[in-house]
Amino acid sequence: MTIAPLPFYAERLDPTRNMARFYALEVSEDLFGKTRLERRWGRIGSRGQVKVELVLTSAEASKRIDALVRQKTRRGYLPK
Repeated sequence: MTIAPLPFYAERLDPTRNMARFYALEVSEDLFGKTRLERRWGRIGSRGQVKVELVLTSAEASKRIDALVRQKTRRGYLPK
């Protein structure tokens, strides 16, 4: 069950450096009712890597998402 209606998805493209990366965030609930934040990143076209963080509340997840979105946009990722 997804809590956030729209997950965050961004890409960073730089043909001169042969760079084509993606970064995605999604908040959902696990089977035990805990809020989880799933981060996925890697080269566009690949599965990428996944990291799941359990957070206490959806407000805490929202704060974490805001911080990660700011960090990735500073590094050149553009939301799609």
